[in-house]
Amino acid sequence: MEPVYVTGHKNPDTDSIVSAMAYAALKNALGEREYVAARLGEISDETQLVLKKFGFEPPVRIHTVRTQVRDLDFDTPPALSAGVTVGRAWDVLRQKPALSALPVTDEDGRLYGMLTPGDIAAYDMSSISAPAVEELPLFNLLSVLEGRILNEAGNLIDTVSGEPVIALPRAHDAPIFTRPDCILLCGQQNDVIKSALEAGVKCVILCQAELSEDLREAASDTCVISTPHDAVRAARLIYHALPVKRICSRGEISSFHLDDFIDDVREVVLQSRFRSYPILDENERVVGTLSRYHLLRPRRKRVVLMDHNEKAQSVPGLDQAEILAIVDHHRLADIQTGGPIHFRNEPVGSTTTIVAEMYQEKGLMPTEKLAGLMASAIVSDTVMFKSPTCTERDRRMAERLARVANVSLDDLGRDIFAASSSDAKPAAELLFSDFKEFHIAGHNLGIGQITCLNSEHILERADEFLAVMRDTVNKRGYDMMLLMLTDVLREGTQLLFLGDADTIRQAFNVEVTGNTCFLPHILSRKKQVVPMLSVLWG
Repeated sequence: MEPVYVTGHKNPDTDSIVSAMAYAALKNALGEREYVAARLGEISDETQLVLKKFGFEPPVRIHTVRTQVRDLDFDTPPALSAGVTVGRAWDVLRQKPALSALPVTDEDGRLYGMLTPGDIAAYDMSSISAPAVEELPLFNLLSVLEGRILNEAGNLIDTVSGEPVIALPRAHDAPIFTRPDCILLCGQQNDVIKSALEAGVKCVILCQAELSEDLREAASDTCVISTPHDAVRAARLIYHALPVKRICSRGEISSFHLDDFIDDVREVVLQSRFRSYPILDENERVVGTLSRYHLLRPRRKRVVLMDHNEKAQSVPGLDQAEILAIVDHHRLADIQTGGPIHFRNEPVGSTTTIVAEMYQEKGLMPTEKLAGLMASAIVSDTVMFKSPTCTERDRRMAERLARVANVSLDDLGRDIFAASSSDAKPAAELLFSDFKEFHIAGHNLGIGQITCLNSEHILERADEFLAVMRDTVNKRGYDMMLLMLTDVLREGTQLLFLGDADTIRQAFNVEVTGNTCFLPHILSRKKQVVPMLSVLWG
């Protein structure tokens, strides 16, 4: 079963990570085993702290949900070793008529070439005008002939070369063979066999016959083989003993990897003439083959979006994925779906609160460790219940989860916000640890937020932050960029900004000094900052 990725937004905060983990755990506990928690960015120090505190590993990181080769129902034909016989390859193609080609691999399973029915047909026709075979492995020859070696000389050679010649009865004494470098096929013809042994013929194949005892013991360098097939069939089977590496197509073979994107694959397929393309894994080993018809109906990756419903904040390639559900507590944005989905959006301070209520609705109590993790996420996203987005539902649910986990919410809050603003971290890392983009009435806006216990101390690094912000504005073309230093103890936000100062004055009714100002009672990016700017910009 292909996984369903449950993922929060880019630059994930603790609520985004934990709500994804808790939702995936809920679905799996209810019997839907394929749900996998995922993340789109690095884990912040705050999130790492709570994960470690309650004994969880970070979710798997994904970079895109664009459709890849691994999402196709491609063929998985046998990958033949380069040393197997043409006859065996033909049997595989005959049993699977839908296959247009077989991959040929070296001893490590890596691509050696591609073999098509056309390659075999071309070789078979060429054997009429060029009947000699060169260094045919004896093992291969014995296999296709269902043969066995009859004399000691046969045990001393490893390959057979020559032109197959059938010994037919003759009306005169003309020699059956004129040179010893041939492969003689005959029946119970002791005189012919004796002449061949005396002439030093490389190989004699007895068709539906046996070698007499005196000839078996005769000193000779000739390999003698018996086969249950008649001479005509045996003569053709000799050519089927050739290793497929001698006739398979090599050179410029177009191949794809499991992680290649379908958009790129289509471009290559449209510009090439091949009917089948080998698929390789990350170790360059062959795992299957792809044909044009496989590209018609690819399987889409399945995702559940947590704590966001805005395309700019979601995983790249979302338009190629199948969205199964959205659970969020933000404003409605611009994500569109191809059909109806489960959508749950509620005015609470934390998405984890909504997920916790889902546990309640399903009659499932989170484990002690998971309850502690979920309580931490609610404390984090509601800024210790001081955020204007916080509701009584958040507080009650956090208290219940804390009781289950046997932890103190106050202690959790102090630990969480002390970890958010480490002096050892570069300014860019702090700035983008919780960063979101918004597109409002033609304005491109970027807002980072650092929740802390001492904003004045962090403000001492204002020049570092502003330098990073200027570089980001130039690269991304923002009309305005903000950094919110949200102080839990002061119950307000120290704002650093780049852009029009009059916009900040009018939106928040504050005095601006240079590139900074203090916003009393402003704690929420979602419910206070973005709505103010939205109203101002219309």
